[in-house]
Amino acid sequence: MHPDVSTHRPRLRPDILLSRALLRGPATVHLIKDPVGGASFEVGPKEHFLISRLDGTRSLEEIGDEYAAAFGRRLGPANWRQLLGLLGTKGLLVGAPVPRTPATPHTPALNGNLYRGTLRLVADAEATTGRLHRILRPLLRRTVILPLLALCLAAESVLAAGLGTLLDDTGWLLRQPVALVAVFTLLWLSTAGHELAHGIAARHYGGTVSEIGLRWRLPAMIMYCRVDNYRFLRRRGHQLVIGAAGAFANLLFLLPFTLWWGLLETGDPTRRTLSGLLLLGSVQALVNLLPLPPLDGYTMLGHALGVSAYAPASGTYLRLRMSDREAAARYPRRARILYTAYGIGSSVLVCLLVAAAVTAAIVLLTS
Repeated sequence: MHPDVSTHRPRLRPDILLSRALLRGPATVHLIKDPVGGASFEVGPKEHFLISRLDGTRSLEEIGDEYAAAFGRRLGPANWRQLLGLLGTKGLLVGAPVPRTPATPHTPALNGNLYRGTLRLVADAEATTGRLHRILRPLLRRTVILPLLALCLAAESVLAAGLGTLLDDTGWLLRQPVALVAVFTLLWLSTAGHELAHGIAARHYGGTVSEIGLRWRLPAMIMYCRVDNYRFLRRRGHQLVIGAAGAFANLLFLLPFTLWWGLLETGDPTRRTLSGLLLLGSVQALVNLLPLPPLDGYTMLGHALGVSAYAPASGTYLRLRMSDREAAARYPRRARILYTAYGIGSSVLVCLLVAAAVTAAIVLLTS
């Protein structure tokens, strides 16, 4: 290696975000994002190996030795010039000018039409979730969260034991329009708490929140909280907690109503109304944990396995298996196993859900 190149100790900007390895189709990729310039792109494992070691303390010769030991190939001066030139052009190295991105036009608070659209509720979602996080931070400790989680699981176990009563009472509730409106209003508030919980959990672990608003496709209208950068968190467990925070908030919302329900006599109209709230609220929370897009459980499964766009990639692979077995055979073994497992598992799960929904509908309509 040319000495003028080998002794250089370039440094990646400390604010540049690097993701863990992700399986995308047949390839393994790493995501890179510039939070200042806004640019993001993908690189392969070899490029990530080099880029992640540009810490300003190791020379290119030392990094080249590590690369040769890992991949059995030594890089020449031309390879280094190409890589550093690319990183410098994109402004990812310390001392390199950050490219000026065109100013994005101001996004209006209201988008869409009467039938379908979004409405931004706060001007600065990051500041809003920051304030909520500061207020709730004393509660975001394991010594608080774990006992609350245990209470939620105990409450759901009690409700599961009385599922027959809950179904009968929910059938009665469906014929009480005023009580039904009250129940659905509470469930909507639970949905708002679900979305804010994602944002607060993201702030707790270093993620960012770009937008909080309402999204509607009549007759449905729900709140949303857009979380950014959590794919770049170093710990997989933190990503999973952010994904599960919404369902946890739903179950917490139901806890006081579960206690109230337990104190009332069977047949009491208030108890029957609460039964419908608890059954529908529990379904709302637990269904969100199913590994089907666009549910939270699907996102969590992708994080747990390190797979990007799991469902589309699985569908692409399974179609290749039927139409081009040679192309499908070029997928790495891990990809073949994961994509086949998701294709089979998700199909079985959908069939079970349809059967459960039909059964529940029949019970409710005939109770």
